[in-house]
Amino acid sequence: MIFDSHSHTKFSADSEMLAADAISRAESLGLGIIFTEHYDYKLPGEVDFTFDAAEYMNEYKKFRSDKVKLGVEIGLRKSARQQNKNFLAQANFDLVIGSIHVVDDMDIYNPAYFANKDKLTAYKKYFDTMIEEITVADFDVLGHIDYICRVAPYENAEIDEENFKSEVDEVLKILIERGKILELNTRRLNNKIAVQGLQWVYKRYKSFGGEFVTIGSDAHTVNAVGANFGVALDFVQKLGLKIFPNP
Repeated sequence: MIFDSHSHTKFSADSEMLAADAISRAESLGLGIIFTEHYDYKLPGEVDFTFDAAEYMNEYKKFRSDKVKLGVEIGLRKSARQQNKNFLAQANFDLVIGSIHVVDDMDIYNPAYFANKDKLTAYKKYFDTMIEEITVADFDVLGHIDYICRVAPYENAEIDEENFKSEVDEVLKILIERGKILELNTRRLNNKIAVQGLQWVYKRYKSFGGEFVTIGSDAHTVNAVGANFGVALDFVQKLGLKIFPNP
């Protein structure tokens, strides 16, 4: 069975989706689902993207099965390393996604991150942070390597090989050396330019010995569960990669 390996329900600060509704939607699509609620350690003045691990596990244990898994998406940042480690020790998560949402303690979803920065500067800071954190963090899967492309204000927001090959290569090599998996996030796969822009990244991953990817919609609403999976499956098949968990 193929899983939608990245989804957010009411335990995530930016979602109100109910677990039962997400499960029903996944079942209708012939998918399993992994809930990966946001845990981004909060510094003063920031929005609280945290949740209580025990409460989450206790409330959702009735759903846990071979088709429904309970995971977490950890926001990787230097200032939260110990807090993240402490949090992960509180529960037996089925899958831990590590993601870069914050650079220099600034949420890159905030337009202020890009102020007075050209694309080269903004993206290199993003990848430098990613390289630093995935070298030391506890996680299973690197989430949405192209997260920055969602919000970047530049005419061409894609991760172009010409400018970022060395940074991407280092990320991929670290993942492979540490036995971690690269996610194929389907949020942007309804855009042909985004699909084309990601191909070189996953080809490089494969060439370095990467074997598996997870496929995740990053759903925050019911209709987004399993979104663009047809494109994702075709993408993975053409590159000769395998899906984790194994279908």
